[in-house]
Amino acid sequence: MAPVGSYDAIVVGAGHNGLVAACYLARAGLKTLVLERQPYIGGAAVSRRLYRDFTYSNCSYVCSLLRPEIIRTLQLPRFGLQLIPYEGGCTMMRDGGHLALYDNHDALRREIARHSKRDAEAYERYSRDVMRQCKFIKPLLMREPPDPTSFKPRDILELLHLGQRFHRLGERRMYDTLRFWSMSAADFLDEYFESEIVKAHFAGSSIIGTALGPRSPGTAYVLLHHYMGDIDDTVGAWGFARGGMGAISNALGASLQASGGAIRSGVEVARILVRGGRARGVALASGEEIRSRLVISNLDVRRTFLKTMDPGDLPDEFLRRVRNFKIRGSSGKLNIALDGLPSFPAIPAGAPCIRGDMHVTDTVEMMERAYDDWKDGRWSRAPYIDMLIPSQIDPSMVPDGKHYMSVFVQYCPYVLADGEWDGQQRQAFGDTVIDTIARHSPDFKSLILHAEIRTPWDIENEVGLTEGNIFQGELTMDQLLFNRPIPGYAQYRSPVRGMYMCGSSTHPGGGVMGAPGANAARAVLRDLRRMQPA
Repeated sequence: MAPVGSYDAIVVGAGHNGLVAACYLARAGLKTLVLERQPYIGGAAVSRRLYRDFTYSNCSYVCSLLRPEIIRTLQLPRFGLQLIPYEGGCTMMRDGGHLALYDNHDALRREIARHSKRDAEAYERYSRDVMRQCKFIKPLLMREPPDPTSFKPRDILELLHLGQRFHRLGERRMYDTLRFWSMSAADFLDEYFESEIVKAHFAGSSIIGTALGPRSPGTAYVLLHHYMGDIDDTVGAWGFARGGMGAISNALGASLQASGGAIRSGVEVARILVRGGRARGVALASGEEIRSRLVISNLDVRRTFLKTMDPGDLPDEFLRRVRNFKIRGSSGKLNIALDGLPSFPAIPAGAPCIRGDMHVTDTVEMMERAYDDWKDGRWSRAPYIDMLIPSQIDPSMVPDGKHYMSVFVQYCPYVLADGEWDGQQRQAFGDTVIDTIARHSPDFKSLILHAEIRTPWDIENEVGLTEGNIFQGELTMDQLLFNRPIPGYAQYRSPVRGMYMCGSSTHPGGGVMGAPGANAARAVLRDLRRMQPA
């Protein structure tokens, strides 16, 4: 079929990073088109009505990491985005006890002291040290990582900037930082706390979305990654997007269109077109070709280069490294419509912690055993669960008197040891999760009206995330900064001129953050300025 249309930039994939990149490019005056395979935009950040009048955030489910500077620049509140912080959280114990976390600092100290007075004191030191790491990392999120092998002035200046910030930490903190980046979460928490329930609660952030256990080296950084967000200038706070996570994507889509950009959904990009070593546009599965001088892929690095490009257009060594990039599926998700609010006897009536994230894994060892199941190709028999009931804060998601529960699960394998995922296996996985919750909520099962059960295989096939990995690649030291996704290609560019990456496979990684999209757009615009005649 003959080529149709011509654009300055085509963004492949309308996930939130692709939409952020497109917004920045359109605001800079580029004729920009976003192409999305699904009939709706958002990728993993979507709100969907899959059962009656219930709205599910059926993939990503909470917000914190979305960069405030992106929210301001793209005027997302003007386009309907409202973020609502939730109030703490809790971990329920097998013996009927619980640990609650509160936003109020004094209340939190008293709660930890119920389990260990020593840990209540240690929490001050723990919080200070984690925030110190956040302060070091956060300014790097919206900066293009330097290439340490380059002699370009910009790379040298960025390396100097990084070195100066690191040196300002002081000798002791420099050693602490290097240790932290390579430590396991379990070892890190052991340096502060003695209570198993306190360690278990904080360790949960180190394994979410990660094919590692809490005793695996590198999980201390994953823990930090979940602390780096903020809502209304409250560092580390988490909350809900009113109307579900799709509200973020819808606000981005509206911002893009207000800047003159366009979106086409329900069209699949079959091939990124390359001629003369340069990207020239895309070919759709329908046969339609769309010309563009720039192509920016929001797909993960494997999907981009192994499935939508001709291997003959890419160097063999580059392709080898792409194949070796670690993207392992380890997470499942349940979305549950409830006939009412379930009771949790372990939590005092009226406690605000029920309006935050609730967990049922009360020791680090339980998490490690759950990880062992995943390594054997089984879903965890006693899974780590991060469950929330956002309808308590945002009743717009449900009919009157009803509730919606989001349940994120570690661990669930992409490939089963004893066969492929089918309806029976999927239901058995879902039943394991539901039974686990029911042990802490006697009326939970009786309130279930509908449950959507999603395995990594389902997430891959619907959302397009390889193996259902929510971060588009492991957040380990060998895949961070100038190693993400591949050494020599960490600055959002590819071996093909005019072809860029903007997804979470690039720096600074996953979560509904928007930083990869914004950084990629700036790289594109910088290259365009360099190409303009003086």
